[in-house]
Amino acid sequence: MPDTQNGRVAVYLDFDNIVLSRYDGVHGRNSYARDRQRIAENPGDPEIAARLRAAVVDVGAIIDYASSFGTLVLTRAYADWSAPVNSEYRSQLVARAVDLVQLFPAAAYAKNGADIRLAVDAVEDMFRLDDLTHVVIVAGDSDYVPLAQRCKRLGRYVVGIGVAGSTAKALTAACDEFASYDALPGVETIEREQPAKRQKRASTEPVRRNEPVARLIEEAAADDGDDLAGAADDPEIAVTGLLIRALWLSQDKDDSGWLYSSAVKQQMRRMDSSFNEKALGFRSFSDFLRSRSDVVELEESGHERLVRLKEQSS
Repeated sequence: MPDTQNGRVAVYLDFDNIVLSRYDGVHGRNSYARDRQRIAENPGDPEIAARLRAAVVDVGAIIDYASSFGTLVLTRAYADWSAPVNSEYRSQLVARAVDLVQLFPAAAYAKNGADIRLAVDAVEDMFRLDDLTHVVIVAGDSDYVPLAQRCKRLGRYVVGIGVAGSTAKALTAACDEFASYDALPGVETIEREQPAKRQKRASTEPVRRNEPVARLIEEAAADDGDDLAGAADDPEIAVTGLLIRALWLSQDKDDSGWLYSSAVKQQMRRMDSSFNEKALGFRSFSDFLRSRSDVVELEESGHERLVRLKEQSS
């Protein structure tokens, strides 16, 4: 795989496809097709609103994962942004510096042509930006197979991201690497039944690989006596979640478990360019890691600083 330390990444999201696939993944096959008219005409209906909330797409998890391959040079999302189901995401996408490409369907409930527009833009970008090393395609449609093949022929490393159960096998095979959206760090696991109330984690219990970061942050707030509403605004709590996500993403690419702390810091900066350990009151990144000893383990030998999640400890 190309060097991810100096990678330059282009991300293309077929947003309608991901929203539809996630909805079907949560509520069952063809659920979106059955509810499409109600969603378009009355998205504020309590039942429809609840179903949409249950199937919300975590845009941040997708972009964070893409950033693990290198610097994000451009990120575009294609959809009909006038549709209520998509417009809810506009502020979230703009906040992550995603370019929104407006597409208008030719007729009511018709395809919006995202696959053609996305493919044309991607090929043009590869010729225009010859330093691109990675192309990330966020979709599950087999229509993107020719695009993935062309990107590979042009020397780019192709990464696909799609919703489990709604992704064409041909697209998976056409990519150099494919990740299920449902398995990305930070994405809530779909529960079709109401889970039993989970016991509160002891502070010494190791972090589990598939546990959503949002839940860890909530528990950290509860442990500190903070209300959950303000947890996301607490920089100490938010930065712990950022560290966990960065380690998860980095360990997916290195089976050894131990990672250079400098690489982890670089990944954290890719995910949140505002991260600065000195602004949090730490003299060095190593001091910051030591302060998170409940979730990470730090090994210092000579000039090297290695770090891993607690779950990797024997």
